[in-house]
Amino acid sequence: MIKTGLKRSTILQYKTYRNVCLGIGFLLVYVSCQTNHDLKSEVRKVEQLALSGEMKRAAVLTDSIKSVGDLSEKELIQIDSILEISRRIQLDFSLNESDVKRQLLVYYPELNDSMLRGWEKNNKLEMRLIDGEKRYFKNAASNLFRLDDKAAKRKVQVEGCSVDSLKLFCLKHTQQIIEKTESSRRPVLPVKMKLTYTIRLKPNAVPDGEIVRCWMPFPRTGNVRQNNIKLIGSDLENSEVAPESSLQRSVYLEKKSVSDQPTVFKIEMEVETAAQYFNLNPDEIKPYNTRSEIYQEYTRERLPQIAFTNEIRKLGEQICSKETNPLKKVQKIYDWINDSIHWASALEYCTMSDIPDYVLENGHGDCGMQTLLFMTLARSQGIPVKWQSGWMLHPGNINLHDWCEVYYEGIGWVPLDQSFGLQLSTNENIHNFYRSGIDSYRLIVNDDYARELTPKKKFMRSEPYDFQRGELEWKGGNLYFDQWNWHMDVKYE
Repeated sequence: MIKTGLKRSTILQYKTYRNVCLGIGFLLVYVSCQTNHDLKSEVRKVEQLALSGEMKRAAVLTDSIKSVGDLSEKELIQIDSILEISRRIQLDFSLNESDVKRQLLVYYPELNDSMLRGWEKNNKLEMRLIDGEKRYFKNAASNLFRLDDKAAKRKVQVEGCSVDSLKLFCLKHTQQIIEKTESSRRPVLPVKMKLTYTIRLKPNAVPDGEIVRCWMPFPRTGNVRQNNIKLIGSDLENSEVAPESSLQRSVYLEKKSVSDQPTVFKIEMEVETAAQYFNLNPDEIKPYNTRSEIYQEYTRERLPQIAFTNEIRKLGEQICSKETNPLKKVQKIYDWINDSIHWASALEYCTMSDIPDYVLENGHGDCGMQTLLFMTLARSQGIPVKWQSGWMLHPGNINLHDWCEVYYEGIGWVPLDQSFGLQLSTNENIHNFYRSGIDSYRLIVNDDYARELTPKKKFMRSEPYDFQRGELEWKGGNLYFDQWNWHMDVKYE
């Protein structure tokens, strides 16, 4: 847990909402959508069993409800979704204690149970009890070396020092951005890319001849940093590009499955992305028009992931320390997260009810989790901020990535990347670059999170908030990430 000097407290009503939603945020609350009192009570029991790690009992009770109850299709989907989240949690926590010990013995020949219990107690070795057995997060061992300073030193002793090629690349690249940026703050250093994105559904994941529905990520329009967007090819003629207004933009395709063969979806696209840097001065930031549509929309709560709990409000006030200038508030929040929250591999977002609360409780999170914490703290302090995400396409470091944009009155929207952090440079502008700048290698797919796809998806999404890998389903239900893989190929022109 992060030690903030604050008493951990959360609004009871919000805690209740969070539990009912079982960590996926988008399931309908049964209190408002069911009419049978007994059914509501039984569904709540299933939810509570799953939340407490009693997955087998939850499954047995679900089967009982389905066998005796007259459930609609919508109700069946909802109750099955609870078990699906349980399954996803078990996929994340796929290691037993022997597995973790085997991974750590390479670095700790003297490993003993006392060491494991110490790391577990300090939230540095992530573990849950599932059906009475200790189960560890699949990346628990690798995360330990990110979260524990002594463990990090031990790793260096065993493996030797390593060079972070991405950090070195960004140091040089951001210096070039700063040098090229003029007073207009227009985008600079554009990069043209040809992208090939492939999704491969495993053989026999669905029966032969069934239609597989697929949504693939596609670049957003309307941002000055992203231009010349073209879909130049797909393996299907009937591909459907979502309208430009879609805040989570996709290409939709359908394909019939063939027995014993993978179902493959592929698109090719061209895009030009650019960097942008704002060397902001606090004195040029105007007071917000608190009645404006932008201010009202982007300073509000969005449950369950942006919630102004007592803890969030107090922590935001403590960090900002009576500061009134919006830019200085943003800088203080950014620096606090940079200094207090470790980057670490994350659980699937669909299994977490309140991501910022999880980050504060555990002291770590990946790019999207750090971004959601920043957004929540900033909005709680009256700073308009919106989600942005897609892919980072730096040469040799291609991956999913999340960041955000902050709105300053008189300036407009300014990019901010919380997880890229403060760079190791004595040059103040390079050091602070990602507090008010973004590099050239960003593919913007999303300008918000948890928005409807086009066409609308029937079943619960694999990722209910972000949209980077894509989504698949068939008439029998959603197809989760363990049933297919994805790949982004980039050619720089």
